[in-house]
Amino acid sequence: MSSSPSATASARGTRLAKLVVGLCWLAVLFDGLDMFIYGSVLPHLLATKTFGLTADQAGDLGSYATFGMLVGALTAGTVADRIGRKKLMVVCVTLFSLASGLCAVAGNVEVFGLGRTLAGVGLGGLLPTAISMVSDYAPRGRAAITIGVLMTAHHAGGILSAYVAKWLIDPVGWRAAFWVCVLPLLFAPVLAKMLPESLSFLVAKGRTAEAAALAEKYDVELPAAAGKKSAADRWDALVGLFRGGEWLQTLLYWFASFGGLLLVYGVATWLPTLMRAEGYELADALTFVVVFNIGGIVGMLVAGRAADRFGAPRISALWFALTAVGVFLLGVHMNQTLTMVIVFLTGVFLNSAQTMIYATVSIRSTPDSRATAVGWTSGMGRFGAVFGPWLGGQLLAAGNGDWGFTAFAITGVWSMVFIGVAALRSAKQGAQNVSEQELVGSH
Repeated sequence: MSSSPSATASARGTRLAKLVVGLCWLAVLFDGLDMFIYGSVLPHLLATKTFGLTADQAGDLGSYATFGMLVGALTAGTVADRIGRKKLMVVCVTLFSLASGLCAVAGNVEVFGLGRTLAGVGLGGLLPTAISMVSDYAPRGRAAITIGVLMTAHHAGGILSAYVAKWLIDPVGWRAAFWVCVLPLLFAPVLAKMLPESLSFLVAKGRTAEAAALAEKYDVELPAAAGKKSAADRWDALVGLFRGGEWLQTLLYWFASFGGLLLVYGVATWLPTLMRAEGYELADALTFVVVFNIGGIVGMLVAGRAADRFGAPRISALWFALTAVGVFLLGVHMNQTLTMVIVFLTGVFLNSAQTMIYATVSIRSTPDSRATAVGWTSGMGRFGAVFGPWLGGQLLAAGNGDWGFTAFAITGVWSMVFIGVAALRSAKQGAQNVSEQELVGSH
């Protein structure tokens, strides 16, 4: 018995979604590897005084990459609107791969810092673009879990970075770890050949025939035409985030993202070093990185399903509260097994809490404004990402490493408050809209 046309079309649509998510997943895997590799090799750099590196300088270097990510995230939406999301992803992968090569050959801290800054630009531009891309092709009602699946790649990259450091630093040296981060350059041509372009971009550029053919072939809903965007239109998309009552909601998301990324990148940069300060050997400290990122993968899958059912902002607020508790407990001396459990649970909640902010913004946005909304939410959060590594370095340099966990825990409470208020406002606005519709219907 042959399958019905609708079932066949649905299967094609599912295959397309898997293709897009799969390619974006690999790109984000390499993003995570490049991002986490610095934190994984940092204890070795400090122990061997490579480049004469001190704790406060190490914090500055961590902030260079996140500053580059700030630039990349803030410009991603605008550049994607001009050249397309597919091309931007290829450019970003190429950029952070080549920049890692610069770090591998660096002879002084200045060149190394330049390499990390350039890598950050590519890393920052890739993530919001990949999120927007998979949102375009996500099955109806499955956007949050699709984004969650995508973000597991970032933590898989973190796990890979820890193993790269464990396997290569002692026998070969820290530079070999950065040479591994150049290998994604081989993936860029694959991405260019196999990844389909964003449907909303094709429609916005007037390439409606191409978009319609792709949508029909794979049973994907074609976005409504929004017209070709000029520079003024792209600026208007940003201004639109502040029109009416949206300005407060936008700021709430930005403040929550600031705290979330301060936590994510502060902990990612300093977790192995802070654990070494607690008395653990380097191999054990890197094992904590693996466990933390395994928790991140589990958290993405759990949070994605929970967010599709209960709402992404509610899950994000709860997850940030649990993150604050977990991070605070990391500063309490416990046996290694219990510490491992706390690290795992902190990874579960911390990483997915931030991702659910992105999911909330992506779901609430229209297709033509999604890249701008997600890019600027990520970009504003990057100020926190810049501040987190710097803060950890300053606390360690002052001999107050134990306060690092407390400071990060307070940041978790900060994000919980802002995303929690955003959730309450969304619920209130939804109730008001329902009341207005009922009132209109009664007349």
